[in-house]
Amino acid sequence: MKKNQFILQMKEYAEENHVPIMTDDGLHYLLQYIKKHHVKKILEIGTAIGYSAICMCGVSDDIEVTTIERDEPRYLEAVLNVEQAELEDRIHLIFQDALEVELDDTFDLIFIDAAKAQNIKFFERFEKNLRQGGTFITDNMDFHGMVQVDEDKIESRNVRQLVHKVKNYIAFLQENKNYDTQFLSIGDGLAVSVKK
Repeated sequence: MKKNQFILQMKEYAEENHVPIMTDDGLHYLLQYIKKHHVKKILEIGTAIGYSAICMCGVSDDIEVTTIERDEPRYLEAVLNVEQAELEDRIHLIFQDALEVELDDTFDLIFIDAAKAQNIKFFERFEKNLRQGGTFITDNMDFHGMVQVDEDKIESRNVRQLVHKVKNYIAFLQENKNYDTQFLSIGDGLAVSVKK
């Protein structure tokens, strides 16, 4: 099966089974960023079914992705998808809670696309693994437009708490003097934080 056809199949599967994957716009930006900045080593927090990891490897044949997923059914699906894409030698899957993972490697790019409430903890945990001049890219900064809404108007308590955590993360990035962060209204909102 051709790569593009396989990626389309994964996308359709994700939509049918409510697996959160990146929007087309967000993914397009991420892949262009990787290409433009000659990113070779990537850490992804939140594999889901391996969709974005497989897409990132499609940018260039010398890209390696280490990706972490704690949800077992999704992790197992990602393993199958990575095998089907014949990328086992370039995508390294870790089945564990990211907050318990210890890595010694250094990465050019760390992509955070996991539990929104833990973004600050993910950032702080893996900051030591990002090389100087490397970049954190975080997805879902708009959280389906909810971040712009007055929190008091959000009925669901869980959603309200999540929105609050996303706003805290935005403030955390704005105040972090070690990074230059841009917030982009692309897809579901991206934060691009370059390590000074």
